[in-house]
Amino acid sequence: MRKNKRVHSWLAFAIMACCLSAFAAAPNFDYRKTGMALQIASDTVTDGVRTVDLSFADVPDIDGSSHRTAAYRVLPAGGTSRHAAILFVHWLDDSPDANRTQFLAQAKELAPLGVESFLIETMWSDPKWFEGRKPAEDLANSVLQVKRLRRALDVLLTSRDIDRSRVAYVGHDFGAMFGAVLAGNDRRVHAWALQAGTTSFSDWYLFAPKQESAAREAFVAKLSALDPVRFIGRAAPAPVLLQFGRTDRYVSVAKAQSFFDAAAEPKTLRWYDAGHALNADAISDRMQWLRTQLKIQ
Repeated sequence: MRKNKRVHSWLAFAIMACCLSAFAAAPNFDYRKTGMALQIASDTVTDGVRTVDLSFADVPDIDGSSHRTAAYRVLPAGGTSRHAAILFVHWLDDSPDANRTQFLAQAKELAPLGVESFLIETMWSDPKWFEGRKPAEDLANSVLQVKRLRRALDVLLTSRDIDRSRVAYVGHDFGAMFGAVLAGNDRRVHAWALQAGTTSFSDWYLFAPKQESAAREAFVAKLSALDPVRFIGRAAPAPVLLQFGRTDRYVSVAKAQSFFDAAAEPKTLRWYDAGHALNADAISDRMQWLRTQLKIQ
């Protein structure tokens, strides 16, 4: 009898969680626009490429405290033509490039072709962030991160040399997932290149700390409001490039296919004989795709 009560209780909760997931309200990604208070740490030119190490006043933390975000702006050192622009958002990993340096070499390669890149730090740039975060704040902090991506676009597009009809976003891992959400909420980007993202933030937030039974189901239901697959279909008419590794231990083939299926045309799916980090072929394909979409000579 006691066992039946537990079973009935679990079934009732599962039904409630499914309902919550189905009707989870879309978060509000609006934010108050204030002065950017740019601070320049360094401004150097090497081989015709200008690299500016800077920080700017960002959207406040969820407790209301002020926050600054570090970034690199990489652009051609000279010339008067209007630039294409790319916002790069890095992956979450324990490697040395799990920060704004991940795409720095690619940004410097694109600069002589007339591309201005913006590479930002994120909440997961701190190596201690994942283990030290509070799961109860995951949704609020994730919504905040989307707002900060919008703020990064604000800062990037202050450059008068940018051609606003040629703006792209490149994101890997968490960068891809947050990019998918941004794609459904910001029309300033005209091409989306996303690598190795999965369909739900709870897939990765649940790696640690572990949650069991009812608490886990409630967490999944709560985070479902932010599932990347809820938003990526709204990127259209902007083209989407999705890149995945066949041996990715974090993103299964089924998850990758679901991500692609959720996107709207025009869209392209590319597979590589690689793991979660992808490989040189993926970089080469993405660079060529960006050159085509942004009309880079």
